Amino acid sequence: MSKTMAKKPAAKKMTVKQTIAKKPKPAGKKPAAKKMPARTAPAKSAYAQAGVDIDLEATAIKALIRNLKYRRKGKYAMMGAVGHFAGLIDFGPLALALTTDGVGTKMLVADQQEDWTTVGIDCIAMNVNDLYVMNMEPVSFVDYIATDKLSMEKMAQIGKGLNEGAKQANIDIVGGETASLRGLVHGLDLAGACLGVQDKKKIITGEKIRPGNKIVGVPSTGIHSNGLSLARRVVEKYGSYDEKLKNKKTLGAELLTPTRIYSEVLKVTAKCTVHGMCHVTGGGLLNFKRLSNYGFVFDNPIKPPEVFDWIQKKGDIADEEMYRTFNMGMGFAYVVPEKSVACVLKMVKGAKVVGEVVKEPGAWLGEMEIT
Repeated sequence: MSKTMAKKPAAKKMTVKQTIAKKPKPAGKKPAAKKMPARTAPAKSAYAQAGVDIDLEATAIKALIRNLKYRRKGKYAMMGAVGHFAGLIDFGPLALALTTDGVGTKMLVADQQEDWTTVGIDCIAMNVNDLYVMNMEPVSFVDYIATDKLSMEKMAQIGKGLNEGAKQANIDIVGGETASLRGLVHGLDLAGACLGVQDKKKIITGEKIRPGNKIVGVPSTGIHSNGLSLARRVVEKYGSYDEKLKNKKTLGAELLTPTRIYSEVLKVTAKCTVHGMCHVTGGGLLNFKRLSNYGFVFDNPIKPPEVFDWIQKKGDIADEEMYRTFNMGMGFAYVVPEKSVACVLKMVKGAKVVGEVVKEPGAWLGEMEIT
């Protein structure tokens, strides 16, 4: 629907604990616009105050991509456009895929807790999950470590995590680079790149997504490796890493819980019809807009783990910002025709139908648009 034909739904704010399950919206219609008193996000978001401006980042990335105009001549050229979760390379009957990502400021939590045993899992998870989105099979990985000072203990613990992540994703770590960059880097930054492969006919890009398709969400293990700048800011200002939640875990342990690796994807797509998938990272529900020009309505979301509720209450953060910063308990999702819902639910533990696709572009939590 063009912008001249309809206005955006009016923002409706909800608390994380509020139950917002409703009757499914008819395919092709956007959520009804309603107004109600609610807490609104400040002019400058809490995440921006913590040092990460999502809107500025999106604009900066667009500025970068506009200048990436050259395309390889000859065999093994790029497939598709820049902007999906992974970049594809034409390799005859096969397609290769490359993705790159890092642990981010979660490394600062590891430093504070002096526990680097799980960040290697995060590094691999953030890469392979981006490959699973397109039904690519991860096969090999290289890591990149930049630091101002080498620590044998820290490197050994990181190695253990990388090995565990490789085991969970069934990949080889074929190499890497360690750079000592005193004066440029303060601390240690861990990142990597991953290679995936798949038969071209089995690639899933989201192009088959249609209004009426159902969104099946899969639980996260917590914060994963996104939004840590905001999470750290709230913990350090209003609590402590040693503070225990009702679940008996400390905030430090919660923030270091490694990102879930969704390795079951390849088995699910082999048995169930899947039109699209989403890895819910930084940007929260906005990630779904990368899959299709249709809209995504989430009217029955997965209940967020306790740590998100703690962060929201202590930081006095608006619902919209929580759902555009964190995964809020849903780390991955399948977009499927209604006939395939039962198949996915049977194969994926903890999965549930969280919403559906509509004609109007955008992403909504109930009747609240996430922008």
